[in-house]
Amino acid sequence: MNRRQFFKLCAAGAATSAISALGLMSEKAYAAVREFKLISAKETRNNCCYCSVGCGLLMYSKGSNGKNAEQTIFHIEGDADHPVNRGALCPKGAGLVDYVNSPNRLKYPEYRAPGSNVWTRISWDDAFQRIARLLKNDRDANLIEKNSAGTTVNRWLSTGMMTSSAMPNEGGYITQKFARALGLVAIDTIARN
Repeated sequence: MNRRQFFKLCAAGAATSAISALGLMSEKAYAAVREFKLISAKETRNNCCYCSVGCGLLMYSKGSNGKNAEQTIFHIEGDADHPVNRGALCPKGAGLVDYVNSPNRLKYPEYRAPGSNVWTRISWDDAFQRIARLLKNDRDANLIEKNSAGTTVNRWLSTGMMTSSAMPNEGGYITQKFARALGLVAIDTIARN
């Protein structure tokens, strides 16, 4: 394509756009225009859960707003007003909508008995009671109250704690206080950057 042909093509495109803007296009062409998908959506601000950076998210959901109706998240993007990421997301954060809507995502606790290959669904109360019972049994069996010099140390070395990396300072402070009060020494975070 030479320069003259390029200008002719541009002029033809501009003329077509002008004709459509003047109202000479059919009603069917205007009826095919779709509405912006975020117009009637509910916007919710949140933080990305994948690493310790804590990027801001805007999550958009739709639903009937009825008493027992659940909102469905259909779009997630970076929050341009967030001071950390200013609207940008890494590939993990950009794929959050697929994670949220995945049919393989677990939404309730499951338990697999020793030696079994079958996972069974249990209630949240059963899960919390089981976790608390197992922690107490392990702590009672493995807590080191005094060291060799007779000093009280209250160390629990057989269990560790994995903490969230996307919490504010206050949450981190309370988590550390809780874990140290139990006597835990092995405490780590889920940060993956």
